[in-house]
Amino acid sequence: LASGAFWVLALHYIALPWKLVAACIPPTAIWNGKACFVVSLAFIGVVTALVGDLASLLGCCIGLPDLVVGITLVALGTSLPDTFASRKSAVEDEDADASIGNITGSNSVNVYLGLGLPWVLGSIYWRIEGPTEDWVARYPDFALEHPNGAFYVPAGDLAYSVTMYTAISFAAFAVLAARRWLYGAELGGPRRPAIASSMFFVVIWFLFVWLVATKSNGST
Repeated sequence: LASGAFWVLALHYIALPWKLVAACIPPTAIWNGKACFVVSLAFIGVVTALVGDLASLLGCCIGLPDLVVGITLVALGTSLPDTFASRKSAVEDEDADASIGNITGSNSVNVYLGLGLPWVLGSIYWRIEGPTEDWVARYPDFALEHPNGAFYVPAGDLAYSVTMYTAISFAAFAVLAARRWLYGAELGGPRRPAIASSMFFVVIWFLFVWLVATKSNGST
């Protein structure tokens, strides 16, 4: 086999289990695509839950805090599909609107729906369930303030992480604005500046991970 054919075949067998799972999704011709959308959404939820649990177990085995696991392993596992979709859109479309909008839209769904919906359901559950002995023993100080029970989520180092993320995001937006002013586009342009911009974004991501991991390890 040629080297290219070998890698195509290897990737085919590596992805074969996922292809078999995806084959269970109904075609778009059924119910005008509604069945495909619902089943695909359910599969995405299951895969995301598996990725989160496996990453948490791996972090527990190697001694990584949950916060560090969340911004590295879980974030990569759930964001890589969006990254590939954005790259394809950036290459094939005339502008970068769809590719950048895909990333920002995905993160908006993660924050607003991914956090908001579970917290609403958790609040409703604890409002109906009320305080239990295990809940009172786990949060004794909070139980004194809310004797009827409540959904409690410790913030931890969230404020620091959000502050660092916001500061680094301003740097990223500054680069995009500079590219718009210099080259007339946020993506593409001359090869060397494009590579430099890509390397800059990779570096600030590693910087963000390092800052949060250092603070998290210091707290624990």
